[in-house]
Amino acid sequence: MGDVLHAMPAVAALREKHPEWFIGWAIEPAWSGLLQASTDFNRISHKAERSGSKPLIDRWHPVPAKAWSNRPFALSTLAEINTTRRELRAARYDVCVDMQGSIKSALVGRMAATPVFAGPARPRETPARWLYRHRIATTATHVVEQACELLGAAVGETLRPAAVTLPIDPKAELWCDRLLAQTSSIRDGFVFLAPTAGWGAKQWPAERYAAVAAALGRAGFHSLVNEAPGHRFADAVVDASDGFATSVPCSVEQMIALVRRAGVVIAGDTGPLHLAATLDRPTVGLYGPTDPSRNGPYMTDSSKARVLRHESSRTDHSRHAETEPGLMQISTDEVVEAALELLRSGQDKVKL
Repeated sequence: MGDVLHAMPAVAALREKHPEWFIGWAIEPAWSGLLQASTDFNRISHKAERSGSKPLIDRWHPVPAKAWSNRPFALSTLAEINTTRRELRAARYDVCVDMQGSIKSALVGRMAATPVFAGPARPRETPARWLYRHRIATTATHVVEQACELLGAAVGETLRPAAVTLPIDPKAELWCDRLLAQTSSIRDGFVFLAPTAGWGAKQWPAERYAAVAAALGRAGFHSLVNEAPGHRFADAVVDASDGFATSVPCSVEQMIALVRRAGVVIAGDTGPLHLAATLDRPTVGLYGPTDPSRNGPYMTDSSKARVLRHESSRTDHSRHAETEPGLMQISTDEVVEAALELLRSGQDKVKL
């Protein structure tokens, strides 16, 4: 999720400069809700007209790379890869840009057979650079600004991050309104907790999220806890929250609807935090092994973001299983104080 959200301000800037250009996006189906509302899917062509339910791009191409890697030698995988290759080539794109910098994304980019195929000179996975026809060096620190440099250089434009409009899914909006109406403890606003992280070193403990939920609950703010697929972390937070938190499993479209209404979002360096930043919602980011100057919430109004990182934390992308020691130094009191400051500031009242 985070990679898609970090690339979107660059694509939004390109769309502003060239509203007539045809823009496609190859994406894992799990994250397609960031580009097009599920109620507007054309599952055959993925190319319905741009609208409120698909505001940014003209077409999205489903690339279930994760599923392919789980069954690399299956005939169904080969058939799907062939279909994707034909679809990308049939679209006859002029330029393809790998915004992720992984081997998988670079291989997908090669499938498109575009005259220009560009990627970062220093991609996340080094072997990917040998698949690009054009390698573009970036100098910016933040990944959002790096994406603008990369895409801009590939198309011959100077791009600066633009505000992103995410899809509005009517069914998800209705689901969200009903959920909030049924949760009697929600009054002037609520807290959205996203406690799970992509890897262990970024994981702040469940019991601390629970303590934060309990403290904010006593202050009058109920917490909704994002339940990530395949994780039991949300249950641990809810069970220890003294009744001030509710677990909410939700789709991408439903998460967008919820975060739009949240009084504050509290999370580590993970997708929901960056979703909140994209939607310009108040955020409290908990950082350890990743550098917030590179991966922090990128917002139109930086006064809505509070980033907590202990001075002892060191940037390390080794994906260790244990929580990074510096992250463990962030106290629940610090998080509660930052959240209450945003919730009580009055600068961003939530209307449910």
